[in-house]
Amino acid sequence: MADPLKKYCFALDLKDNPKKIETYIQYHKAVWPEINQSIKDSGVQKAEIFQTGNRLFMILEVDETFSFERKANMDSKNQKVQEWEALMWEFQQALPNTPVGTKWVLLDKIYDLNTSKK
Repeated sequence: MADPLKKYCFALDLKDNPKKIETYIQYHKAVWPEINQSIKDSGVQKAEIFQTGNRLFMILEVDETFSFERKANMDSKNQKVQEWEALMWEFQQALPNTPVGTKWVLLDKIYDLNTSKK
């Protein structure tokens, strides 16, 4: 049986501007094919982004080949990923209390229905 996928959840804010938020959503309805391929090539098997107001939540399910270091290294060498990230940063803003330049913040899991005590 295959190893189960590992799940990571992230949060990020968009600039609180309805036009920018709508433009960001439209970009994500037609993500560049090279971006989707780079995500898959890094070991991400499933990626979803959810939105409420100007707050985003992203859930990644990754296989055993995925690591944050490997993904960062791959992205740094991919010109299309660099172009996409620069474009997306026009709409994004860091969450409060995060280091300068930080985009998506990894969330800590604090509850799981299937593992909580009865």
